[in-house]
Amino acid sequence: MPTPENRSERIEARIHPETLAVVRRAAEMQGRSLSEFVVAAAEEAARQTIADTQIIRLSVAEQTAFVEMLLNPPPLAPAMERARTHHERLVGPV
Repeated sequence: MPTPENRSERIEARIHPETLAVVRRAAEMQGRSLSEFVVAAAEEAARQTIADTQIIRLSVAEQTAFVEMLLNPPPLAPAMERARTHHERLVGPV
């Protein structure tokens, strides 16, 4: 977490008084200032959001289907076969 010396940006937000009371109480329970609590919560939520969009999670059935497709791919469609043949003529075998 950044220290007070290296903080250089500021954000503002409007918040409902009841929500502020809940957030303030939670901050007090953790022994943090309101600002520290809000920044830590926002950072945690941001990191989780980024992780959720960058990590692909598959069920066991989906993992099995994925591996099966890799090991035994379906035959190429005719257009794809023509494209591969054309590519091999231009560039060489893949």
